[in-house]
Formats: sequence, structure tokens, C-alpha cells
Amino acid sequence: MFWLKIILIAIPILAIVVYFGLPRALSAMGLHPHYDIPEFDLAGKRALVITTSHDTLGETGKATGVFGSEMSVPYYAFLDAGMEVDIASIKGGEIPVEPRSMSWPMGTDADYRFKKDTVAMAKLTNSISVADVDISKYDAIFLSGGWGAAYDFAQSKDLAALVTAANADGDVIGSVCHGALGLVNAKDTDGTPLLEGRTVTGVTDNQINQLGISMTPKHPETELRAAKANFEANTAFRDMFATHVTVDGNLVTGQNQNSGAEAAHRMLEILAK
Repeated sequence: MFWLKIILIAIPILAIVVYFGLPRALSAMGLHPHYDIPEFDLAGKRALVITTSHDTLGETGKATGVFGSEMSVPYYAFLDAGMEVDIASIKGGEIPVEPRSMSWPMGTDADYRFKKDTVAMAKLTNSISVADVDISKYDAIFLSGGWGAAYDFAQSKDLAALVTAANADGDVIGSVCHGALGLVNAKDTDGTPLLEGRTVTGVTDNQINQLGISMTPKHPETELRAAKANFEANTAFRDMFATHVTVDGNLVTGQNQNSGAEAAHRMLEILAK
């Protein structure tokens, strides 16, 4: 009876330790590291966060979509700087979200804030189609990642045209993880490939192999190198715990889900100038 009482007391305590401790342990290893963005006053400027519309991981039938924090973190970075923020997707309408990416133990503070934000959730369920975006309204665009983007970012002529127009308009262009695939077919103002000779980053081939998603049709490191970009990245004992951000003119790119806050911060710095 004594040991039964001990077990009954220990189980909820252990559950509490696991619930609160696992996210902290993952953060300590490098997943979603704490990153403070300083205050900016960019009232009057507008940003557009762009996501995938693809919801299935190949022939596996498993659900996929945008990785939550790669949308929510930049969304609030821009919003908290006083900017107006819209959300678009390849097809428009409801955006698929990678399962569990916005929940314990993967969820960030921005993810939980987003899910409680009725305005943000309305933008998620009724996103703008990239074909309908008036780029002249925006000062910055941010291409969010997630495995779904491997199926429709590089393949979208509308997205390539939008990024091309944003660059010609002098906008700040950012991406994180698979979001960099939306850059590979865009053009510079002289008609040459936008990425040719530019320093960029995105999710590594090594991380894709480590996560077992090599069946996806487009891999950022491979595609960025094929576009003649100067590809940079960091590594770790598992690349999903690494992070890296590059800045090349008006182009800001983040390596993976850990890099969204810093990438958004660097974009805000450019906009503030």
C-alpha cells in the first residue's frame, strides 16, 4: 500500500517534469533557441508571409504543410514592429500546417499565441492566393518553410513572378528552411537568375536525410546550388539543431526552423534603414 501511494504521487510529478522539461531540453540542444528581437517602430510598412498549400507527404499519405514556427515567428516579429501583416499561400484559402509543429513539445510561444489569435487564425483559414497579391502594397515578403513547400514553391510560376516583382520593387525578401525554394526561379532586374552569385542558406541535404524525407521532390541545398548561389550552412550533431542566417543585399535567408527569429530580425534591420 505504501509503494502504491508513492507511485500515485510520483506519476503526476513525473508527467509535469516531462511536460515542462522536454521543450526546455530540446531548446538547450538547439531547437528553437531563445532569441530576443529588439524593438522597432515600422508603423506604415507592410509585410507578406507566404506559405505552401500542399498537405500530403508524397505517397506516404501523411499530412504535412507549413511548419508552424516558420510562419508564426516572422508573423509576430513584423506585427510587433508595428507593421501590417498579411498571409498568402500558393493556392489561397486554408493553409495546411505540419501536424504537431505548433503543439507540445515542438510549439513556440509564437505558435501558442497564433492559435489564440482570432485575427491570425482567420488569415490562416482564408489566405490570399499568390496570384492575387498586389506586391506594390508590401515592403517585405517572407517565404515560410515546411515540407509542403518542397511540392509547390519551386514549381509555382506565380510565386517566381511574385518574388521577381518584389525584388524589382526594392522589397526586402526573406525565407527560412524549405521556403528558399521559392527563390530559385525568380529573376533579377536584368533578367538573370536572382540567386546567381548571391549568398544564401536553407535546409541542408544532410538534415533532409536525417529526417527521412528524401522522397520530397525538391531539396533546398541541391536547388540553391543548382541556381548558382553561394550556399552556406552550419551543422550540429543533428542538423535540425543547427542554425544559420545569411544577409546579401535585400535577401535574407535562414537555414531551418531554428532560424526564423533571426532572419526576421535582420529583415527588420534593413527595413529600419
